[in-house]
Amino acid sequence: MWMPGEQRKGIRVAQGREFVDYVTDQVDDSCNLSHRMMFGGCTLYLDGKVVALICDDQLFVKPTSAGREFIGKVVEAPPYTGAKNSFLIEDQIEDGEWLTNLLRVTAADLPAPKPKKKKKK
Repeated sequence: MWMPGEQRKGIRVAQGREFVDYVTDQVDDSCNLSHRMMFGGCTLYLDGKVVALICDDQLFVKPTSAGREFIGKVVEAPPYTGAKNSFLIEDQIEDGEWLTNLLRVTAADLPAPKPKKKKKK
């Protein structure tokens, strides 16, 4: 397991926005991955579906049956106090192909996002 700000394999591990960029750079460009910074963390979207959160320089993937099967032995933890458990992804972040596939199977197992309600004028 690597910790933000520490040296790993001779490379300084990213923190904050750098960590978000590092994680998103690992994912294959063919994915429709986007992210949005909010509430001191970051939400990752794949095809418009929330698939993961980055909080305190840690990656938490939304729990799904397909994701659990793909990962095998999962580590679950809440991304922030009061949140439901998510899959905590640690060393596998460095494996872009693995991470891309995890996010794809997670998105495929999630329902379509609900349409946004139009604001009343």
